[in-house]
Amino acid sequence: MTNFSNSEKKIILNHNVKKMKNMLISGDITSEELVYIHADQIDKFDSKTNAVCTFSLDFALENARKIDKSKDYNKPLSGIPILIKDLNKTANIRTTMGSRIYKDFIPDEDDLVVKKIKESGALILGKSNTPEFGAGSHTFNDVFQTTYNPFDLSKTAGGSSGGAGVALAMRMVPIAQGSDMGGSLRNPAAWNNVVGFRTSIGTIPQLPAEITYNMMSVNGPMARNVEDLSILLSCMAGYDNRIGNSINEPSERFLDLELPNPKNIKIAFSHNLGIYPVSKDIKDAFSNSIEIFSNLGFEMEDSFPNLENVDNIFQTYRAYTFANAHKEHIVKNRDLMKETLIWNVEKGLKLKATDLSLAESQRSIVDQNVAEFFEKYDYLVLPSTSVLPFDKNIEYVKEIDGVKLQTYIDWMGLCYAITSTGCPSISIPGGFIKGLPTGIQIVGKKLDDLNVLRIAKIFEQETNFYKIQPKIINEGE
Repeated sequence: MTNFSNSEKKIILNHNVKKMKNMLISGDITSEELVYIHADQIDKFDSKTNAVCTFSLDFALENARKIDKSKDYNKPLSGIPILIKDLNKTANIRTTMGSRIYKDFIPDEDDLVVKKIKESGALILGKSNTPEFGAGSHTFNDVFQTTYNPFDLSKTAGGSSGGAGVALAMRMVPIAQGSDMGGSLRNPAAWNNVVGFRTSIGTIPQLPAEITYNMMSVNGPMARNVEDLSILLSCMAGYDNRIGNSINEPSERFLDLELPNPKNIKIAFSHNLGIYPVSKDIKDAFSNSIEIFSNLGFEMEDSFPNLENVDNIFQTYRAYTFANAHKEHIVKNRDLMKETLIWNVEKGLKLKATDLSLAESQRSIVDQNVAEFFEKYDYLVLPSTSVLPFDKNIEYVKEIDGVKLQTYIDWMGLCYAITSTGCPSISIPGGFIKGLPTGIQIVGKKLDDLNVLRIAKIFEQETNFYKIQPKIINEGE
């Protein structure tokens, strides 16, 4: 296995990707040992958190030994362990999508994003848990059950990349792949004290896809810090001429995290975008974050873009997307699908051409409003979630501070509103309230992904919130 002591293993698990790579290159550790150290962490803690739904240790070890034998540590992520979200097909590893329909499905090929991650040299330790077909921001399903928040095991870990968020927080892996439609990277990042980045549409190519000219869902990176996330992003991004909106820019650009002078940057901030109910706890945490930005020298102003009709835009396109993806499932396997998913698919199947036309015209107006907004401001900052992590036995939030919500996704408005703009948005640790992590979103203008990362890094360096670990990691020592 390894010759490292428990204290040495603990130090290694907290290293960033660059430090791990340097150890591999110098011969201080092998890829095989690095896999075993992270595998031990999964063995020790996953029974408590249920983050890893399929563990593929033998697969990871086989590839680790190949790297060690060749001494080829020159690829960006050579020898670095990673988890793949259980929505993405991974050759020869069970991929269930959190659905009983696919509970025994083993693909014979990789999704494009998985292929790119493999080409980067990363070692796939297995699959991270996700809700059924990624629907909802609470990670539970009938195949693998519920993923628990490591900062309070009675709470949800968020979703739909909830397993990935927990695995990162628990040091089971240093990096993880996820995806985001209405907040599925950002919500679990916030609630697990890690980083999740929803990039501009077209930054990361994705195939297969029901709709290749996709405006809603993106694959994306998650990590414990901005630098590690940027390295993973550089491996996932890149032009693909099979995808209509793929961005033809070198992916290596994301490695340049040179920090700008805050005094030259104007940031708008809003706790609710003028639309959504937000709990007092989140308002308090967010106020602390704004004070930090101000103390760093950023010019701060309370403002937000006009996002009128953004709810209809998101709900319409989400329903349209779900109907395309699951129209056969609802006919053949309705009894194996959860009710909220059925509702979303049926909503999509009932859409008329006029519904889509209306949503598209509304989206065009929002695009114009947002563009005008970013002529005055460089960035927008807002909370990642409207509430703190809620009870794991509750499927979704139905009320916020007395305001009743209509659907299972209404409480995610702070995230899905940004989705509808097409702008890049990163969620980074924003501090703790009542012992639970919170997150803030930093939103940039379209295609300004790199500078969003840079602003996030400034805040991260100032606060060091990301270094705070769940207490259960140290229990029993």
